[in-house]
Formats: sequence, C-alpha cells, structure tokens
Amino acid sequence: MGISALGTGSSILTQDLLDKLRNADEASQIKPLDFSLADNKDKAAEFDVIDANMTNLYDAIGELKTPALFDERTTSVSGSSVAITADANSDVQDFTLDVTQLATKEVDESGSYGATTDKIASAAGTFTLNVGSDSFDIDYDENTSLDNLKKLINDSDAGDSVTASIIKVGDNDYRLFLTAVNTGDLNGDNNADGTDDTPDISIDDSADGNLLGTQLTDDMTSAQTGVDANFTYNGQAIIRSSNEVDDLITGYDITLKEVGKSEVSVAQNRDNITAKIDSFIEKYNATMDEIGRATKNSIDSSERGIFAGESTFKSIERDLRGMMDKVGEGVGTLYDFGFDIDKSGKLSIDKTMFNDQMDKNSANVEAFFSGGDYTNSDGSVTAVSGVFTEMSENVHEYTKFNGMLDNYDTYLSDNTSSLEDSKTKATEHLDAKYETMKQQYAAYDAMIASFKNASAAFTQMQDASNDNN
Repeated sequence: MGISALGTGSSILTQDLLDKLRNADEASQIKPLDFSLADNKDKAAEFDVIDANMTNLYDAIGELKTPALFDERTTSVSGSSVAITADANSDVQDFTLDVTQLATKEVDESGSYGATTDKIASAAGTFTLNVGSDSFDIDYDENTSLDNLKKLINDSDAGDSVTASIIKVGDNDYRLFLTAVNTGDLNGDNNADGTDDTPDISIDDSADGNLLGTQLTDDMTSAQTGVDANFTYNGQAIIRSSNEVDDLITGYDITLKEVGKSEVSVAQNRDNITAKIDSFIEKYNATMDEIGRATKNSIDSSERGIFAGESTFKSIERDLRGMMDKVGEGVGTLYDFGFDIDKSGKLSIDKTMFNDQMDKNSANVEAFFSGGDYTNSDGSVTAVSGVFTEMSENVHEYTKFNGMLDNYDTYLSDNTSSLEDSKTKATEHLDAKYETMKQQYAAYDAMIASFKNASAAFTQMQDASNDNN
C-alpha cells in the first residue's frame, strides 16, 4: 500500500501524522546539526578573512626587513643637458655636469652616381674599407653596381662597424653614405675645434685600381665628423667617445642629451621606504580591526563577534599588540623612530620624526629596521637582527604550515566533516525509522479497515434481523 493512502482505513494513521512526528524528530536531531554547520561555515568565512589579513601583514613586514630597501636610489636633475639613473647602493651625492660637446658619428659620402644600378668597377678586384683603426676587404667584380656594393658592405664583417646606405641627393645624383656604428673620433686625430683633416672612414683601392672613376676614393668626403663627447664633472674635464656614459661613477648611467649645464642629485629613495612603512601600517591596522570585530564580546548577538569565545584569536590580538613594545633588542623602540599606537590600538607614524632620524643617522635606522651594526649613543656597537625581522618571525609562528592558524583551519575543516557525517547518519536513521513506521502504519490501517468492514457487515446483518422481527 502506498504511503499516500495512509489513513483510508483508520483516518488516524495518516501521512500528516507521520510528517508531524518526523518534523519533531528532525527538530531535535537534525536542526542542531544544521545550526552547528551554519556556525562553522560563518567561522570558516571569517577565518579566511583573518588568515588573508595575517598573510598580507607578513608580506608587508617582509618588504621592510630586507636591507636592500635602504639601498635603492632616486635621482633628480635640474637642467636638460643630461639624464641619469643610479643603481642600488651607489654613491649618494650632488654634482654638476656641464656638457660642452656631444659625441657624433663619422659620416662619409661618395661622389655622385647617375643611378643606383651604375657599375662601380671595370674589372674584378678587392678594395680595403678603413673604419678607424679597423680594415675590411671587400671583393667586387665588373658587374657590381652601387646597390650591390651597399649590400656587400652591410653583409660583411664591416657591417658591425659601419652602415652603408644610398641617398638620392638630386636628379641623377645618387651617393653612397658610410655611417659609423659608434660615435666618437675613430682615429683619435681630430683637431682641437672638432674638425678632422683625414676622414675616419675611407676606401683604398690602390692594390687593384679597378673602381670606375674616383667616386669611392678621391671623391669620398666627410659629411659629418665623428667627435668625442666633452663635459665637466664638478669642473673636471672629461672626454668620452659616447653620449652614454656608464664608467664615470660606479652604478651611474649618464646620458648626455645636449650642450648645457645640469645640477644632479642622487639620494636614498625615502619615498619607497615610507611607502613600504605605510603599507605595513595599513596591513597591521586592518588585521587588528578584523580580529577585534571577530572577537568582540557583547550581550547583543548582532554585535558579538563570531570568535568572541575563541582564545586562539584573542591570543593573536594580544601578541600583535605586544610585539610593538617588545621589538628592538634593547637598542631602542619603534616609538623612537616616529611610530605610535593610540588608545584604540591604531598604529601610525610621524614622518617628520622618521626623516629626522634618517637625516641624523640613516645607517642606524637601516640597522634598527633591517639588521646590522647599530651605533649606540656611547659609541659602542650592537649587532641587531632588525625589528622587522623580529616581527616577521613572530607573525610567521601563526601563518606558517602547522602554525596556529593552519591548525585552526584544520580543526574547522575536521569539525565540518564530522558534523556532515553526523547529519548524514541521523538523516539515514530517520529515513529508515519512518520507512518502517510507514509499513507498520499501512499494516495497522489495513487491519483497522478490515475490522471496520466486518463490523459494518455485522451491523447490516443485525439491522436486517431486527427488521424481520
């Protein structure tokens, strides 16, 4: 008999009765598990937020504990004659660069040809292309055109030192231009005024003499003289063959851009340091705020934090607040360098005070923050690991594998699995129980229906007998 037909015989053992009984059982056995699972889900969501905040805090501390942070440099230039970049840990200084001459490339041009297809030689031979102190042999034949010659030069070893191109100067006037790859005086024989009596690039065909005419030999002229760069560093005269100067001061890359004077300043990149400090303060306050909300005690359930009764997170909150007073290894405190915590627990920094300490002794600030030799007021030196190294180790105790947060995450996961198993078992138990009750009710209902039918038949017989009498 289907369960939907329950009660047809008795009008008592109905599906509605079974549903009410099951609802009562679920209220006592399933609902508490649902509440616990929902609570666990909420705790897991809040835990993820706190865990992410702790990871962000750990990362922000890590950016401050490295000494490399204090090695970064920033440059400023007053004037437009130069541009400069400075590597980490390069010299900090101010200086003047006065550019009097930029380096240029030697450019030589041939005599005129009527077309790019004009032949350059009457017979096969070899000429020597001289580029400064380097020489290159170029083979040609009677079919070599001006176009062919350009390709021969560019595709040969000479192509690393000089670039050949053909320029149309005018109608029926094509010339081969040879441009040095590098700037500067290739022969080192320029005059004091930058002129050069002898081109730094030349073609010598004296061995064969088969080049047609004199366009590539006698007619070769200098279109631009290759000269060295001339400038002064704090008044000291300097000469370089290139406008890119990377060997004047170790770690400096200087580009000479135009003639003129520029004032250059290379300084420690404090903006980057304070940006990292601001990031640390932001992450610290965000972490403390989140833990504070999650552990808040209140008789009002809407205000009470989900971890109000959890000692784990109260312990983290106390340790994070306490470490701000403990770090320093005896040579000082964070408050000496401008840090402060107000009554509400908010961390902040007085950047004027911090910069005063940097101006006073940046080496001590670096040692205090990131580790090194700290010079005490009496002149003695104390080797310290750095406050942010101390903080990193402290926070890592919570964030590391098998640390407190990892273990709590495992506890939540295990507890959720256990509750889900309990709910599954309880549900299966109720399913079995009410399947049995359904069968029992159906059997009882059939019996009652049978009794009622027999009673009805007996009543009819009795009534018929009474009628006859």
